[in-house]
Amino acid sequence: MSLGSQIVHLLLLAIPVACIAWTVTHEEVFRELREWCLNKSTGCRYLWQRKFFFLFTCEYCLSHYIAIGVLFVTRFTMLYDDWRGYVIAGFSLVWVANVYMSLFGRLRLDIRHERVNIEAKEAEVENQTK
Repeated sequence: MSLGSQIVHLLLLAIPVACIAWTVTHEEVFRELREWCLNKSTGCRYLWQRKFFFLFTCEYCLSHYIAIGVLFVTRFTMLYDDWRGYVIAGFSLVWVANVYMSLFGRLRLDIRHERVNIEAKEAEVENQTK
C-alpha cells in the first residue's frame, strides 16, 4: 500500500475510533455506565481495578483500546508489514482520533457559547419591548 493510501486509511479509520471513544466517555446514552465506572475507579480496593474502570471515563485512554480493536479487525499497518507497522498504526490512530475529538469538543463548546449569546440577546430584546 502506498504512503498516500496509508494516510487516507489512517484518517478514515480514526473516525470510528474517535466516535466510539467520545460516545462512551461523554454522551448521555452511556451516562449511567460512566458514573458507575467513575465510582468504581475511585472506590475499588485494588489498583488494577481502579485503573480498569478509569479506562471507560477517559477518552484518551479508551481510544488506545478501541484502536487496538480496529487494528485487529482491519489488519491495518503503516510503513512496515510486520509488528512495527501495527505499533506505528496504533499510535497514529490514537493521535488522529484524539485530534478529531479535540476539534469536536471545541466545536461543541463554540456552539454552546453561541446558544448562550443568542439566548441572552433574545432576553435583552424581550426586556426592552416590555
